[in-house]
Amino acid sequence: MKYAIFGDLHSNIDDTKAVLRHINQVEPKALKVCLGDIYECTISSKMASSVSNLSLEECAIVTEEFEELITFPSVKGNQEERIKQVSGINRFEQLPDNIIIEGATLIHGHQIIWGDDMSITDIPYKVDTPILFFGHIHRSRIFVGEDTKLQLDFNFGEEFKLDNERYWINVGPVWVDRVWCLYDSTNRTITFMNSCE
Repeated sequence: MKYAIFGDLHSNIDDTKAVLRHINQVEPKALKVCLGDIYECTISSKMASSVSNLSLEECAIVTEEFEELITFPSVKGNQEERIKQVSGINRFEQLPDNIIIEGATLIHGHQIIWGDDMSITDIPYKVDTPILFFGHIHRSRIFVGEDTKLQLDFNFGEEFKLDNERYWINVGPVWVDRVWCLYDSTNRTITFMNSCE
């Protein structure tokens, strides 16, 4: 099975349209799955603890045109969590914290504990699959093995074969960078894609 995995849309219509159009051109039958931060919360994390009961329009960028693009499953990101925190709206309650697909777990990535050198130091729950896809830090990266300080090089548009190691894959953002990742669970390959090219 092939999966088009992307995240960090942050309510951007043009970037989201570009990525969805590119997915449909490159691999139209791939199952689209989102890594969260679909929407942009307009209240900063610093201010979020001091405000409450805002309307959706007061705390998030939500337009009808953007809403029409959201036709795929997604995990819950920290932006959706913050929108709920400052509004009390339960709109995103149905979004799971993770999605399990063939051989891989998908999360947003705000659950990961990061080291000063941007290496992964811990995640607060056990990942049972050999592959973890996430977003959040807006950088496309491949972390390998139990010691996730090791990062592997890759080129956009080139298929990357996953061997029997454990991989933690940061897909990168739709917003601004317009990137996504094609995951072939049958052949155990990933291909980072850039919709700007």
